[in-house]
Amino acid sequence: MTAYTAAATHLALAANGVSYAYRDLGTDTGAPPLVLLQHFRGNLDNWDPALIDGLAVGRRVITFDNTGVGASTGSTLHTVAEMAYDAIAFLDALDLDRVDLLGFSLGSFVAQEIALYRPDLVGRIVLAASAPQGAPDMHGWSPDVIAAVGGREPSPEGYLRVFFTRTAQGLAEGQRAAGRIFAGRTEHRDEPTTWQTRQAQYDAVTRWGIPDHSRLERLRGIEQPVFVAGGDNDPMILPRYSHLLAGLLPDARIKIYPESGHGFLFQHHQEFAADVADFLGA
Repeated sequence: MTAYTAAATHLALAANGVSYAYRDLGTDTGAPPLVLLQHFRGNLDNWDPALIDGLAVGRRVITFDNTGVGASTGSTLHTVAEMAYDAIAFLDALDLDRVDLLGFSLGSFVAQEIALYRPDLVGRIVLAASAPQGAPDMHGWSPDVIAAVGGREPSPEGYLRVFFTRTAQGLAEGQRAAGRIFAGRTEHRDEPTTWQTRQAQYDAVTRWGIPDHSRLERLRGIEQPVFVAGGDNDPMILPRYSHLLAGLLPDARIKIYPESGHGFLFQHHQEFAADVADFLGA
């Protein structure tokens, strides 16, 4: 059993009246805690426990459900901007005045907005499977991707098809990661995300992707060091958006992980955790 698999779920009541479900593990060494922002339809249990354990070596790591997601109360919000202010409310509830952020997919959009709205709150930023707001051809996902992961009932086959490559290696890695994620924690699992969450989050994703070249200029306002990471065969957020994002940010490094899809950070969890540790400690 991993540390994250055994971690207790806590509740934090924020000033906005929302009770946020979260998990808190690792060691408080005085460095800013690393706060994770989850992907489309994901809850606390959709993080790979092996990755979280790797990230928590020598550092405090916090995962949480935004409003209306999983066991957090309220209704899921419909824009990335609202989700960012929502995440700030959670951080305020924990009395955190300085954090590092790791945003994955939709969570990476939220991380960008937090850094723009509250720059004094954010130290370093990791953007995994990310894209800038207004980028061309980002207005919604391709029909095969939304069919795989956007149905009323999520399917394991669709998850594997998007998060991992269809090669023998990719399928094997996907099965191992899925075992850790979906079978590792057998008691006190988080509440499944609802259809309302799916609809609201996809509204946020499509609005983020409305073509608007002027929105790209906003990235100049993120002056913190950023680590941009992605999979070379990600069908959901194509690798070219990682390159675009890294090129627009004033202080960014980039790494594209080979033979991997949207879930590259789960497939390459040891390498990715080491890369994040190196970046945060730089």
